Amino acid sequence: MSYQKRSKDQLARRVAQDIHEGATVNLGIGMPTLVANHIPPDREVLLHSENGILGMGPAPAEGQEDYDLINAGKQPVTLLPGGAYFHHADSFAMMRGGHLDICVLGAFQVSATGDLANWHTGEPDAIPAVGGAMDLAIGAKQTWVMMDLMTKQGQSKVVAHCSYPLTGIGCVKRIYSDLATLACTPQGLRLIDKVEGLEHFELERLVGLPIAT
Repeated sequence: MSYQKRSKDQLARRVAQDIHEGATVNLGIGMPTLVANHIPPDREVLLHSENGILGMGPAPAEGQEDYDLINAGKQPVTLLPGGAYFHHADSFAMMRGGHLDICVLGAFQVSATGDLANWHTGEPDAIPAVGGAMDLAIGAKQTWVMMDLMTKQGQSKVVAHCSYPLTGIGCVKRIYSDLATLACTPQGLRLIDKVEGLEHFELERLVGLPIAT
C-alpha cells in the first residue's frame, strides 16, 4: 500500500492540533513558524518569539507586512490584540525561567530517548547557529521537534545516539515528522500516529529502530 508524506502545512496543522488551550508556545526558526498559521481561531494560545514578542498571530497577508514586527527568523508576523514586544533579555528570562509550556524546534538529529542536536552538524564548513535553542530546549516544560524524518541522503534523523553536537539531553518529548508522530521515552520510541498507508514495519525499517505501539 502506498503512502504520501505530510506537506509542511499539513505537518504544521498536525502540531497545532496538539497545542492545548491557554498554552504559551515558542515557535523556533524555520518550519515551526508555520504552526502560527494553523492555530484554531477559537483556541487561545500565546505565541512567543525569542527576539521579544508575546502574542504573535499568523503571517500577514501579502502587502500587509511590517518589517518592524518580525520573528526570530526575520519573517514579518502579526500581533494579536493584547500582544506585546519587549527587550531580548526579558524574552530570555521567560525562556530560562520555565514560563513556556511548549517549544517547537527543528532538528538535525533526535535520539530515541529525546537527546536533541539542532545547532551544528560538526562539518568543517558548516556555520554553527545555536541562537536560543539551548535555553528553549531545557527551559520549556515540553520540547517538541518538527522536521522531515529523513535527510536528503535518505538517512533517518531519528537515531539511537546523536552523532552531532548536542543541544540538550533527554529534553525532546515528541517528534512531529512528515511520516509519523513519535514520542521519545526513557525506554525508546513510541508511535503516536503515522500517515495512512505506511506500514509499521516500513516505518521501523526507515528509522532503523524499534518503535513501540
